[in-house]
Amino acid sequence: MKYICLGYIDEAKWEAMSAKERNLLMDECFEYDEVLRRNGHFAGGEALQSARNAVTLRRRDGNVITTDGPFAETKEQLGGILVLEARDLNHAIQLISAHPGVKVGPFEIRPADDLSAMVAQSERRRKEAL
Repeated sequence: MKYICLGYIDEAKWEAMSAKERNLLMDECFEYDEVLRRNGHFAGGEALQSARNAVTLRRRDGNVITTDGPFAETKEQLGGILVLEARDLNHAIQLISAHPGVKVGPFEIRPADDLSAMVAQSERRRKEAL
């Protein structure tokens, strides 16, 4: 089963680290990601640029509006995602608990839904509407 792991980071804490400390942490993270790959648990992932580079979209009164940055007013911002293959939620928790990224912020783990059935149902509804 796939789990989406959302890694959060306190950017002020990250920026307060020396370049050597940041590099060491990143090396540890990538080393652990390689362990996950070798064992068939790493299904993908991406780091995100700073939340300062983000734009939030929402629809209000029929119009799409944008605001700079993330919507949440919190110290911890989404720093990256990891797609994990695990037997169940407890296994996913076990795997992410050992990830060095937990040193700089929490991880949220959510089971992923398989969209293929939803897409197929939508296609059928759209064909029937024609």
